[in-house]
Amino acid sequence: MQSEGTIRIIRVEKDDKDFQKLVSNLNEDLDSRYGTEYQSKMNEFNSTSILDAVVLAYRDNIAVGCGGFKILDERTVELKRIYVSPEFRGKGIAGKIVSYLEEQTAKEKFTIVVLETGSKQTEAINLYLKQGYSQIPNFGQYKGNANSICMSKELSL
Repeated sequence: MQSEGTIRIIRVEKDDKDFQKLVSNLNEDLDSRYGTEYQSKMNEFNSTSILDAVVLAYRDNIAVGCGGFKILDERTVELKRIYVSPEFRGKGIAGKIVSYLEEQTAKEKFTIVVLETGSKQTEAINLYLKQGYSQIPNFGQYKGNANSICMSKELSL
């Protein structure tokens, strides 16, 4: 039986080549689900330049997943760009990325984590519900967007 390999998650810079490659793969996936025209309108909200921190998940020195957060105010961060390569899905990696980001934000004294995911991303919706997130009214740029599902979780310090 082959080992699944150890997952390690580390903070990296936004311009890290592995992070940028995974984000590119995420964008292709979203284009296929929602269409290029719709996604091009969403790109301004998903630029990696707006992120305050990013992480990579490695399995045996291969970057297999990513995520990040954007600071919204003194209490709140928004999770962004959570992605795991298709061949590594179903192994709990996305949950580890989310948990790691929550730990990092709690260390920085943030108490609320919000996020937006798409209505066609049932695997992401299920992941967030399993991680303790609850659906909230769409916020900010997602108000009135029928494809957007917004969620929130309160962190304990």
